[in-house]
Amino acid sequence: MVGSAVCRRLSQIPGVRLITRTRDEVDLEDESAVRELFRVEKPDAVIFAAARVGGIEANRRYPVEFMTENLRAQLATIQAAYESGVGRFLFLGSTCIYPRMAPQPIREEALLSGPLEPTNEAYALAKICGLKLCQYYRQQYGVVFHSAMPTNLYGPGDNYHPEHSHVLPGLLRRIHEAKESGADHVTIWGSGTPRREFLYVDDLADALVHLLELDDPPDWVNVGSGVDLSILELAELIAEIVGYRGAIRTDPSRPDGMPRKLTDISLLRSLGWQPRIELEEGIRRTYADFQRSLQAGLLRSA
Repeated sequence: MVGSAVCRRLSQIPGVRLITRTRDEVDLEDESAVRELFRVEKPDAVIFAAARVGGIEANRRYPVEFMTENLRAQLATIQAAYESGVGRFLFLGSTCIYPRMAPQPIREEALLSGPLEPTNEAYALAKICGLKLCQYYRQQYGVVFHSAMPTNLYGPGDNYHPEHSHVLPGLLRRIHEAKESGADHVTIWGSGTPRREFLYVDDLADALVHLLELDDPPDWVNVGSGVDLSILELAELIAEIVGYRGAIRTDPSRPDGMPRKLTDISLLRSLGWQPRIELEEGIRRTYADFQRSLQAGLLRSA
């Protein structure tokens, strides 16, 4: 999802030659394969958007994979980029790097100031390592290796797996299926009270291009919308867009995750960027893409 959005945005810039590889073409956990890719292509700049990602259930079930797979891919790519002379490397993390009880909205300096949210600790630790490694390369060798920490992302190309997806695509699929089947209710995980912030993926891509154009970007910076809502409010908004008239029920026996995760995006705004796509419009675009992909048999659900 993120890589596709970045490619859409970069393709609009004259003179940019995009170098991409699918997972089948290059395994980023394979150091020798990554070194060979950089030796052959010699990129000027790298946006590292690859990651093993998932929702609460996937993170709880596979913490070993979430930590080791992300660590191996990050280490191999950052090291190969430096060795091949790449001067600009933009690493994508996640706002889950911040402590569970960080003051809201979360500022960049909250990093490592308290315990992480247990339900996604393994993924967060891997992303913290990637962020800090980029900072250390910049500090030690003078290369502009820096990071962006996006909030919860959604949009075309998202993963709609019934168990492993993130909250927004998961709710979108369940509510759509409830409408199609005529179900009288949909149950959402947890109490419905945790608050989350969402950013349309094309807004993220625009922010990344903006950061690449800065001569002296921050070591890491939050990328978000600066607006949040409760999970129950999100479900109700999705139901309205989908046209579902049944009840929305909560299941407090399921985990909530962090009680709130809202980013402070004042640093990025001070650098001249702000989001453009409101949540309702973004969900409408996403639902339209979901329907097209479903009808074409191309819905991502892995």
